[in-house]
Amino acid sequence: MTIIGSEVVARALRQQGVDTFFYIMGGPMMHVELGCMNNGLRGIDVRHEQAGAMAAFAYARLLNRPGVCMAASGPATTNLVTGVAHAWADCTPIVALGGASPDASKGRGAFQEIDQLPMFEPCTKWAARVHSAKRIPELVNRAVREAMGGKPGPVYLDLPGDILYAEVDENALEWPDPWDPSKRSRPAGDPAQIKQVIELLKKAKQPVIISGTGILWSEAAAELKGFVEAAGIPFYTTPQSRGVIPEDHAYCFLTARSTAFRDADLIMVIGTRMNYIIGHAAPPRFNANAKIVRVDIDPDEIAGSPRKLDVGVIGDAKTVLAQLTSGIKGSVTPDTYSGWRDRLRGRNSSKTAEQEEILSNPKTPVHPLRLCKEIRDFMDRDGILCVDGQEILNFGRQAIPTFTAGHRLNSGCFGTMGVGLPFGVGAKVAKPDKQVVVLHGDGSFGLNAMELDTLVRHKLPILVVISLNGGWTADPKKEKPGRDLGYTRFDKMAEALGCYGEFVENPNEIRDALERGKAAVNKGQPALINVKTDWTARATTTAFSNYST
Repeated sequence: MTIIGSEVVARALRQQGVDTFFYIMGGPMMHVELGCMNNGLRGIDVRHEQAGAMAAFAYARLLNRPGVCMAASGPATTNLVTGVAHAWADCTPIVALGGASPDASKGRGAFQEIDQLPMFEPCTKWAARVHSAKRIPELVNRAVREAMGGKPGPVYLDLPGDILYAEVDENALEWPDPWDPSKRSRPAGDPAQIKQVIELLKKAKQPVIISGTGILWSEAAAELKGFVEAAGIPFYTTPQSRGVIPEDHAYCFLTARSTAFRDADLIMVIGTRMNYIIGHAAPPRFNANAKIVRVDIDPDEIAGSPRKLDVGVIGDAKTVLAQLTSGIKGSVTPDTYSGWRDRLRGRNSSKTAEQEEILSNPKTPVHPLRLCKEIRDFMDRDGILCVDGQEILNFGRQAIPTFTAGHRLNSGCFGTMGVGLPFGVGAKVAKPDKQVVVLHGDGSFGLNAMELDTLVRHKLPILVVISLNGGWTADPKKEKPGRDLGYTRFDKMAEALGCYGEFVENPNEIRDALERGKAAVNKGQPALINVKTDWTARATTTAFSNYST
């Protein structure tokens, strides 16, 4: 019996355990999409291909498995690039499938012909073009393994139309064993290096841990918490990995971060890159005399560290943390660093009280921090928060904690605008029983606002809250070109698309509006609360570059 290449793609995805994909219909991919649905996969058709890639990102982050997106040829596939690049910057495994003009007519000016592969090579771990329908199972299998192996990341498969419609003998196909997460490689750290780290811990007086999404991908949240509690070391996370340990943990001192970094004599960087997000762990933000320990599964990360390492351990975070926890027994305990924690706790307590007063700002227009406080107090403890924008992103980092691993999504290392609503789509598909809240700036919301329609059509009830400050960023001096966008009634737009909508100007009315939105969500209706905020309120955070928006 013969089947076409499109059906082979669908069966290969099913064999790899894929149950959902995000897409927009179009040739030559339509029979792939139909085949996937006929094989039991759920198709979520979005309103822009970049939103499909971003939704796949959120799905992957929340379920620790590849998210899948697909697009038609030419401009449809080029629209995937931004979402794929975002996944590359945040080391997130998505499998992107792009339709392409026929292989046989390459170079002859076929419809939508453009060399798509070179566009994806710089922003993927692996990218390939399929030249034979018989090899589809092999290449889909490799795509999944490449996405999930070692340091995760996106991959891309280019699918020419003539290959997708080519007939192949079903009995001639070879099906590799599917990727099995239980069999992933978990290399241990070199025992000699583990001993070196333990010796540094014994000598240290003021250590800190900085962890990243490597903890999520390694499924090492429990091991990190176990090591932190066994050693008594204060911990901090990158914005992308908040919640790996609940942020109300006794050893979490969020508002004393600057003091901890500046005064630490041992800095342990576990499962995260030493990039601009953590200031490259460089002075003056970090103690110039501190010892540096790094744990990463990627040898290139260790080799390319921007600051000299005292110990660089190549290994899986889950395995290495277990080694360290076992190795410090009897020599390093919470009492070892009690004085250091007391100092940070005192600093944290004084700043927390000061911050709470600021958060309760009663003024009108609403200060974004007051909006963040209302969302903080409203959300479920295990709710999923997606934050996207400029000022509101930074204010949200300061004001809203996270308590569950993987349940915080934001604009990431790439600083991508427009991710919020697509993240909400992917998050609700991945975890339909969890509360999903998207906190959006009004500028960033406009980039993928039509995904409200996706929420309605696919019955994905989430709560969207917009900080409506009338432009792309705060502008207290009115000096930024192209900043002003006006105060759009996005709540009316939401209502027109079938969502519940509400407009709020008084800070004392925010909580009641959130509760009414929640009531709509509980009935299965997406909701949008549009809150007019102060256009002069500028978030002050650590500078990532020598210029700012």
